[in-house]
Amino acid sequence: MAALSMNPKAEMVERFLDFAARGDVEKVTSMISNSSFLINKSGENGWTALMLAARNGHFDVVKTLLAKGCDTSPVNQSEQTAYDIARFWGHKHIATLLRRGQDGDPHHHVLPDVHADGENLYFNHEFLDRLSEKRTDSAWLTAKQTAPDTVFLLFYSLNPLVTSEPLKEDGRGHCSYQLSRLRRPAVEPLLGHPNTTLIFLGVEKPAGTCAPNTAMEGADDGLTAWFAVSTEEDPTELVTFPDAQCSFLQAPMPGLLKLSDNEAGVVAQARAVLAWHSRYSFCPTCGSGTRVDDGGHKRTCLREGCRSLRGIHNTCYPRVDPVAIMLVIHPEGNQCLLGRKKVFPAGMFSCLAGFIEPGETVEEGARREVWEESGVRVGSVRYVTSQPWPMPSSLMIGCHAVALTTAINVDQNEIEEARWFTRQQVIDASVKAKHAVFSLPPRQAIAHYLIKHWIGMQANL
Repeated sequence: MAALSMNPKAEMVERFLDFAARGDVEKVTSMISNSSFLINKSGENGWTALMLAARNGHFDVVKTLLAKGCDTSPVNQSEQTAYDIARFWGHKHIATLLRRGQDGDPHHHVLPDVHADGENLYFNHEFLDRLSEKRTDSAWLTAKQTAPDTVFLLFYSLNPLVTSEPLKEDGRGHCSYQLSRLRRPAVEPLLGHPNTTLIFLGVEKPAGTCAPNTAMEGADDGLTAWFAVSTEEDPTELVTFPDAQCSFLQAPMPGLLKLSDNEAGVVAQARAVLAWHSRYSFCPTCGSGTRVDDGGHKRTCLREGCRSLRGIHNTCYPRVDPVAIMLVIHPEGNQCLLGRKKVFPAGMFSCLAGFIEPGETVEEGARREVWEESGVRVGSVRYVTSQPWPMPSSLMIGCHAVALTTAINVDQNEIEEARWFTRQQVIDASVKAKHAVFSLPPRQAIAHYLIKHWIGMQANL
C-alpha cells in the first residue's frame, strides 16, 4: 500500500537508488540519461546512489556516477560522505576513486594514486640536522670548527674526497665509495686560504631521535658538527689523507650515485651550495666583491650602499633551479611516453623533463616541456614527489601527466627519440627481462621512481 501512495517521481528515485545499491550499471546509466535530476537525489537517512554503491563495493557504478558529474560532497544523517563510507567498509579502490573525484580531476581513471613516499629517493635522506638557527652564531661555529669530533668533508672542483674501499650491503645495493671524514688537523692548511670555501652542513642526529637536543649551550653541547671545505686548487700536497684508498671523484656521474643513501643526502646539500659559491664570487647586483656569511649559506656584498644590502634578495642566497620531470600517461592509461637523449646509454629511455620558467606554474611548465620535446599535448598534471639533484643545484619536481594527444613529433634539439611503451614493456624493463625492449634510468634517479610508481611495483623490484 505504501508503494501505491508514493508519487511517480519519488518512486523513480527509490528505483534508481535500488539499482545503484545492487550494482546494476545499465539501469543506473539508463535512468540518468532519461532523468538527470536523479543523480544526486537522496533517500532514507540521506543516502545517495553514490553512497549506496560505495557501501556495497560497486566500483563500476561509482565510476559511472562520477563520470556523469555526481556530487561527492553530500553527507548522510551520520555525517558520512561516500568517500567515508567506502573507507569504512574497506573498499580501498573505490575510496581512491572518490578522493580523485573530490579533487575534480577528469582523469581520475588514468592517474594512479600519487601519495608517494619521496623520502626513499636517493639524495633525499636528511642524515644531518641542518640547525639553521646556528648559522648566524659565529662564536658557536668557530668553536665547532676546532672541536675534536667535528667532521670535515673535502671537495676539489666540486668533487668530494672518498675512499674506494667497497662497503657492505646497505639494503638497497652495493656502494662503491664512502665519504672521507676528515678532522681539523687534516684540513688545517686549507682553512683561511682565500681560495677555500667553508660551509656548515649541520649536526648529527642522535640515534633514535628526529632532531638533536639543543638544550645545552656552547661548544660542549654534545653535538657533532659537519662542515664542507672546498678548493679550486689541487690540495693533494697540503692535505694529509687518512689512507691510500682516498681519491676525488672525477665526475658527478656515475660516481655520486655510488654513495650510501645517507651520504648522498649530505653531498646533495654540500655540492649544491658549493657550486653556487663557485659562480657567485662577485655581487650580481653591482659587481663588487662579496664575503661568505651565515655559515656559508649567504654571500654579502662588500660595497656600502649596494641595493642587495636592503631587504631580502635571491642573489644573496644559494639558488635552487626547479625542474619539472613528467611521466606522461596515454589517455587510455595503458601506456607511457618516454624519451631518450643522445648522451643516454644505448637502449635507455627516461621521463621528459625541463626547467620551469619565471612566472610559470609547475603544471604549465610540465605541459610546455612535453609539447616542446615530443609534440604531445598534456592535460591533467599531478605532483608525485621531489628530489634534489646536485648537478649542480636542481630540484626535480616529479609529476604524472595525462596526454590529450598521442602523435609524436620529436624536437631533435632536445631529444633524439620518444616512444609510447605499454605497461608490460615497462614491467619487463623494470625486472630487466631478457626480452625487454629498453632499459630504465638508474634506481637513484627520480625518473626510475616515477615509472615504477606508475606500474605499481614494490620498491625492491
